[in-house]
Amino acid sequence: MKLTNATPIETERKFLIRKPDGAFLAALEGCTVSDITQTYLLNEDGNTERVRRRVYADRTVYTHTVKKRISPMSALEQEREISPDEYARLLTRADPARRPIIKTRYAVPYAGHTAEIDVYPFWNRQAVLEIELQSENDGVPLPDFVTVIREVTGDHSYSNNSLSLKVPEED
Repeated sequence: MKLTNATPIETERKFLIRKPDGAFLAALEGCTVSDITQTYLLNEDGNTERVRRRVYADRTVYTHTVKKRISPMSALEQEREISPDEYARLLTRADPARRPIIKTRYAVPYAGHTAEIDVYPFWNRQAVLEIELQSENDGVPLPDFVTVIREVTGDHSYSNNSLSLKVPEED
């Protein structure tokens, strides 16, 4: 997959938050819950490449994504849905230096955005909140149902790519 100037740009802010109650989040209006397994692939062109299996209550979706960071908040991102067979084939290129990232994602509509809350099994007291924006200058509507520890936008140690190598201690 080749990234070009026509590749969509993903802009997001990321926050370390106190781990919320999953049942509370799941009960929020419009919340979608999925279990994600994300595996990073060996890539020779300097981009970040991954495959993801996302299991919802009623279906499983497989995706292949290539990203290239262009600023602390933004990345060129090309993502496409793939078949289970292509997913299995791409897994043969899994980076042996990285562990798969396993997480539960709660996607909650909030103030015209979607608050994506990722809960990881390796932390007991914290989680990560991501909010996608239209541009880097947009304000960030933080949901009142989360407690922010601190913003980690641009702190590479909290990217899933880095978490696949080393998990920071809990705050």
